[in-house]
Amino acid sequence: MLDSYVRPYIDPPLNAIAKAAVKMRITADAVTILGFGIGCLCFVALYFQAYSAALFLLILNRLCDGLDGPIARQTKASDLGGYLDIVSDFIFYAGFIFFFALGQPDTGLAASYMLFGFMGSASSFLAYAIIAAKRGQNHEKQGRKSFYYLKGITEGTETVISFVIICLFPAAFTAICWIYGTLCLITAFGRSQQAVLDFKD
Repeated sequence: MLDSYVRPYIDPPLNAIAKAAVKMRITADAVTILGFGIGCLCFVALYFQAYSAALFLLILNRLCDGLDGPIARQTKASDLGGYLDIVSDFIFYAGFIFFFALGQPDTGLAASYMLFGFMGSASSFLAYAIIAAKRGQNHEKQGRKSFYYLKGITEGTETVISFVIICLFPAAFTAICWIYGTLCLITAFGRSQQAVLDFKD
């Protein structure tokens, strides 16, 4: 929901950093892989309940995620790069919740519900993108992407905000899981309704 609104503010600095990275011959795929590695370190921090470290690593991970796209657009973007980007994103999103719960097992039920919601949001997002690609649909409202991004209540910006809140206020994890998991399911329902309207023919 917020992604298209924050892009005008974050794109200029990201593009500038990406331009410098391209001059240093840093590839988009390298940044994606680096970001995923940082994300794995974030998982370790979450397991050991080192939430300040987890917050720092979360920010670095999301910075890498924000940079690989602009770098790809300023060089030769590849389909493999787009694939690695989206797969690493969803593994990180799910892993963040899983490893928090691994460190605090009593939150397992709420974490499971959050992952349930993630699955609904992610599957509706990716399934729509597959059909949209088949039909030749594309847009750039949320930045030029490897495939069609269908908007929803829960997008990347909202997910990152929820993770930041979790790192700052770990005791709120359970409540956030129930609330955000529900919003993810509402998003999945809304996208499914949109799919019915767009693909019924």
